[in-house]
Amino acid sequence: MSRLTITLSNDMHRAVKEAAARQGRSIASIIEESLKFRGLLPRADASKLVAEARARSTLSEDQATQLAIDETSLHRSS
Repeated sequence: MSRLTITLSNDMHRAVKEAAARQGRSIASIIEESLKFRGLLPRADASKLVAEARARSTLSEDQATQLAIDETSLHRSS
């Protein structure tokens, strides 16, 4: 297990600490869950996810690339 030091505002630290206490979880598990929710995955997990999606897809590579670009642009603009 790796260690990481981050700097949070006092309000954010208090919010994370309170959420962890309410849920009976560690602060680390709250932060890790948040990172996963934002789409951050270990490379092996991400590669597996992409491989599974490709196996089920009926799109050509060009169509899939364009869809990814369109969805990314839409998400970033909102």
